[in-house]
Amino acid sequence: MKLYYTPGACPLAVHIVLCELNLPHELVKVDLKTKQLEDGSDYNKINPKGYVPTLELDDGTRITELPAIVQHLADTHPEGGLIAATGSLQRTRAVEWLTFAGMELHRNFSPMFNPAASQDWKDAALAKLKQRFEYLNGELEGKDYILGSNFCVADSYLFTTTHWTYAMKIDISHLPHLVAYHQRVLQRPAVQSALKAQGLI
Repeated sequence: MKLYYTPGACPLAVHIVLCELNLPHELVKVDLKTKQLEDGSDYNKINPKGYVPTLELDDGTRITELPAIVQHLADTHPEGGLIAATGSLQRTRAVEWLTFAGMELHRNFSPMFNPAASQDWKDAALAKLKQRFEYLNGELEGKDYILGSNFCVADSYLFTTTHWTYAMKIDISHLPHLVAYHQRVLQRPAVQSALKAQGLI
């Protein structure tokens, strides 16, 4: 498999899942400004949407959109225990948190990465982020991971977006359950492997 990624961006969540499942994969770095790969080829020919992640399966099939990719990986490798069975409430909860990570956290980080974003937009997004992280902090009380004692695909995405707070110097030190969660996930061997492979530690 090939994972088209940009270091530290949201494909880190997919990378973590690949490592959790011990799946052989190749990393292909994408320059999102030029839409080029390291060999100079056009990334838009891989994914016409122009953003990451894209996962290319061994048969050449490509999947885009982070929640779809991680669900596919977990479903096709159920021995990893990263998502519950279709139709179960536990699976619905995992999808619920994947959606929250994408729509409430990732989306509100977007202005921070956009040089064209106005300061007013950035300020409004930051205020929303702080509210959402406070909510997440409350939901993590008494839990090791977002659904309880077992790591799931939603944790890969929630960790990735929480990890951005450190890079962006957003203070979450007053959110003890979130800080403890971030550190707990950070210490997982698969997470360490993904971060090292992307040159982030």
